[in-house]
Amino acid sequence: MCSAEPINCFPMLVNILSNTFLKLFNSTALIRVWSEPFYSTQSLEVKSDIFFICLSYMLILAAGLPPHFAVSSMEDYKVKSVH
Repeated sequence: MCSAEPINCFPMLVNILSNTFLKLFNSTALIRVWSEPFYSTQSLEVKSDIFFICLSYMLILAAGLPPHFAVSSMEDYKVKSVH
């Protein structure tokens, strides 16, 4: 009925319990419960903006990593360290 994650299972449990209590009191109404744990954007412009921000961040990060490894290797060479 629901997955094992509590964020998905709790709304289902509330729904089952509330509808059970309504049926106990001879009511014909139903309560519907839903969960949307993650923010979802419907706008294509917002999605593309988020994509380009993440892409530019990853490119800057990728450009900075190789010099870091090169500098650490040169320091190891100067000190004559052996792994």
